[in-house]
Amino acid sequence: MGSLFRSETMCLAQLFLQSGTAYECLSALGEKGLVQFRDLNQNISTFQRKFVGEVKRCEELERILVYLVQEINRADIPLPEGETSPPAPPLKQVLEMQEQLQKLEVELREVTKNKEKLRKNLLELIEYTHMLRVTKTFVKRNVEFEPTYEEFPSLESDSLLDYSCMQRLGAKLGFVSGLINQGKVEAFEKMLWRVCKGYTIVSYAELDESLEDPETGEVIKWYVFLISFWGEQIGYKVKKICDCYHCHVYPYPNTAEERREIQEGLNTRIQDLYTVLHKTEDYLRQVLCKAAESVYSRVIQVKKMKAIYHMLNMCSFDVTNKCLIAEVWCPEADLQDLRRALEEGSRESGATIPSFMNIIPTKETPPTRIRTNKFTEGFQNIVDAYGVGSYREVNPALFTIITFPFLFAVMFGDFGHGFVMFLFALLLVLNENHPRLNQSQEIMRMFFNGRYILLLMGLFSVYTGLIYNDCFSKSVNLFGSGWNVSAMYTSSHPPAERKKMVLWNDSVVRHNSILQLDPSVPGVFRGPYPLGIDPIWNLATNRLTFLNSFKMKMSVILGIIHMTFGVILGIFNHLHFRKKFNIYLVSIPELLFMLCIFGYLIFMIFYKWLVFSAETSRVAPSILIEFINMFLFPTSKTNGLYTGQEYVQRVLLVVTALSVPVLFLGKPLFLLWLHNGRSCFGVNRSGYTLIRKDSEEEVSLLGNQDVEEGNHQVEDGCREMACEEFNFGEILMTQVIHSIEYCLGCISNTASYLRLWALSLAHAQLSDVLWAMLMRVGLRVDTTYGVLLLLPVIALFAVLTIFILLIMEGLSAFLHAIRLHWVEFQNKFYVGAGTKFVPFSFSLLSSKFNNDDSVA
Repeated sequence: MGSLFRSETMCLAQLFLQSGTAYECLSALGEKGLVQFRDLNQNISTFQRKFVGEVKRCEELERILVYLVQEINRADIPLPEGETSPPAPPLKQVLEMQEQLQKLEVELREVTKNKEKLRKNLLELIEYTHMLRVTKTFVKRNVEFEPTYEEFPSLESDSLLDYSCMQRLGAKLGFVSGLINQGKVEAFEKMLWRVCKGYTIVSYAELDESLEDPETGEVIKWYVFLISFWGEQIGYKVKKICDCYHCHVYPYPNTAEERREIQEGLNTRIQDLYTVLHKTEDYLRQVLCKAAESVYSRVIQVKKMKAIYHMLNMCSFDVTNKCLIAEVWCPEADLQDLRRALEEGSRESGATIPSFMNIIPTKETPPTRIRTNKFTEGFQNIVDAYGVGSYREVNPALFTIITFPFLFAVMFGDFGHGFVMFLFALLLVLNENHPRLNQSQEIMRMFFNGRYILLLMGLFSVYTGLIYNDCFSKSVNLFGSGWNVSAMYTSSHPPAERKKMVLWNDSVVRHNSILQLDPSVPGVFRGPYPLGIDPIWNLATNRLTFLNSFKMKMSVILGIIHMTFGVILGIFNHLHFRKKFNIYLVSIPELLFMLCIFGYLIFMIFYKWLVFSAETSRVAPSILIEFINMFLFPTSKTNGLYTGQEYVQRVLLVVTALSVPVLFLGKPLFLLWLHNGRSCFGVNRSGYTLIRKDSEEEVSLLGNQDVEEGNHQVEDGCREMACEEFNFGEILMTQVIHSIEYCLGCISNTASYLRLWALSLAHAQLSDVLWAMLMRVGLRVDTTYGVLLLLPVIALFAVLTIFILLIMEGLSAFLHAIRLHWVEFQNKFYVGAGTKFVPFSFSLLSSKFNNDDSVA
């Protein structure tokens, strides 16, 4: 609790690491995550640092491991992830691990290359087989011709030279056969016609089955072609065109006997290739399965090793180059653990001289360290999204745990919707160790990380839903209404009382569509409903007017209390930083300004609720009119809420008017008074020399140290600013801007809290409209078709409720609750100008397998 209220006390430590033990010491520190390293080599480029060679070695090992993971995933081999994280490898095992991984990579690349070559040869042979089968129908061999001449199919309509003429001319026919992609056939044919000027005969046939491309591995449709040409020059052009269109060209047999021999040889080779390829794949899978067993631990070890060398590059060497010096930020509560980690690292390395640490004083602002757990982490992230807290200032996350889900529930108040949200969050909490939730998509991972926020938002929404008496826009009568309708009838009262009251009879009930219950009639109002709004208001025509008045006043009350609490938390900051003058000159005037105006408004609301009853409600004055008259007519006498009201309001206005100049000028004048060397509350400073500070904030960083020469202490708030940096005009302008922002903000921020009322009204009305348009229509259908219609209506109602009322309305209320905390609450005390403590911890390293595995 104390750690969450304020960030931990930090100190700057200097680590002296022996060269032989530095790796082991940082490995022990990385396992515990205790310190944040400072870069002592900022002026040295990354490529000129001491351990850049070791970092490159780690990057080479990462490259090999990424390749292994890719091959394992390609083979559909599951990657086991261990439950425990292996430690960083000892230096003695690094070279051995590097040698093993390099040998494994060479072997895998060689086997994979052979496999791809065998697979490519197999696909080419299969293509060749299909080509021979299809082209057999293109050309029929005529045994009368000589073997050097080829025969075309009979083309009666072709006016080209016939075969006998070709023989007489001594023409030699040539053939080019192969496969071409289906999408290139038309362009390929046009190119052949234009280039060869028609001296080619092309035959096509589409393959019945799709084949895998040997080059790309893509399964596509192919066309088998056979090109007959005349002359060597034409043949040269045809082959060039085939190369341009990436055709798979295969030799065409000259005779039927040659075709048969080639076909038999192809079948034998295909069978042999299938056998060799299966054996190669089995061997490759065995190697990958063996590599998959240790790849998880290797990935983690290499990441840790790379992170260690990154931290070592931030260290500097002493003059002898035998000792590394590192500067780290460490919480004071972890100093003993830091010493033990250094001792453990020295012991593991077997060094005779142990590494040690030394705390050094500093005026630099330490980083902000706030310890969280899985429950508080989500709320801390909401605060950090606004800004990381300044060192040792009050942390709003502790109070956000309660106020954030409560303000959300005020805007989202519905028992049914809140219960559905609570069940969803409870399901995430109960299954938080499920691996799929941690590795889910981004949107689902956002819900999972905020599961405890959703749990409390749903729980608080159930509570506010009971207060509003809203369950899917319907009221629930749990305890019985406090209003009695029968008491309004004339027959319920004696004749003597009937003349004094407006009662009902049969004629009144019959001729009036709207009837009014009078709580002043005895027996009509029997007392308040035990919890929340009475369910009878759900039937009233003035229900919206009543709820608007109630929720609007509730929003103002909650907002003023929330902002006042923020101002009070600022007092704790001033006390901790020992600037008590800010309490008297800033915080108290702010509280007086807030309470004398808006605190008095809350008082009038509660006073009117408690004092005026149903009998006197008609003569009760309007709070709005009284509040306006307080400023416009402060001296006028009015029949107000209570006797002496005008005198109380005058006093409050005087106090408010006096607090404004104090807020504007008090702090600047006080600092000017200190700067001019005046005595501070009667304490004489003669004989003492105050240390000059760069700023007020640096006073807090020295903790309990002496800030004066000598042994005497004076009030810390009276410490003097640096002469060369004291600028009265700048201080005055800063305070005036802050005061104007606060005074105007009190009004605008109070109005901003009316969003609690507006969103609550919008949620209730939208829920009511959804019920009226769906459920009411489905429930009014007659019994014949009602059941059949009711099921899809209920399903549609559930879907729209989830997507519109739970997700969209829930997101709207979530964003408005964030705004109320960031702007209206936190700006009263929270600076948020710090830097987050980022420890050197191996737990922050990703252990997932991907192509970008690297250590940031």
